[in-house]
Amino acid sequence: MFRHVPNALTASRLLLAAVFFAMLAYYQNQGPLEGRTDVVWLNSALIIYLIALVTDFLDGYLARRWKVEGVFGRVVDPFVDKVLVLGTFIFFAGRNFAAITGVVPWMVVVILARELLVTSLRGSMEDIGEAFGAQLSGKLKMGFQSAAILVILIYVNYRVRLDPDALRYATFLRDIAIWGTVAITVASGLMYVQKAVTLFRKHGQIQS
Repeated sequence: MFRHVPNALTASRLLLAAVFFAMLAYYQNQGPLEGRTDVVWLNSALIIYLIALVTDFLDGYLARRWKVEGVFGRVVDPFVDKVLVLGTFIFFAGRNFAAITGVVPWMVVVILARELLVTSLRGSMEDIGEAFGAQLSGKLKMGFQSAAILVILIYVNYRVRLDPDALRYATFLRDIAIWGTVAITVASGLMYVQKAVTLFRKHGQIQS
């Protein structure tokens, strides 16, 4: 019975992502966000996101603890993570949100391009019989992105309650989270490229 719990948690996170996006979309479509104090939907979205983060930790932890890691988890878990992260950043760079979140479209393009590049490299590595699993930099990247989303959500939710000095400090922290995410995303992508080049040379695909 236990062997299905981690997979169920992974699947539930996809459902949570859908609910989370629906809440962001509803709030976004009510008009410009600047100065608005009706944050019930945003508070609810924050709670849903926190639950999703907990399930992300639990599914992997339980799968390892109960020794029930399988193909489903290895494939679907990172897929759901990417849906949640990429979808959230797309919303953050969209209408009404961008002016407050500080996320602009080119940042989303960078994040998406990195994921597409690594996926393409992984497929190429498998074609030549080389394993190309997740590296530490990739895990750090995902952790930083997830934390940045949390920071931005808290900022968007509670900025209207802050005095000017506290708001400047909060905006500074938000910007650090955003630019740190961009930097670690690019760095992680370059590390994967470096590893791919080394493996390609090993198989004679690239001449030294």
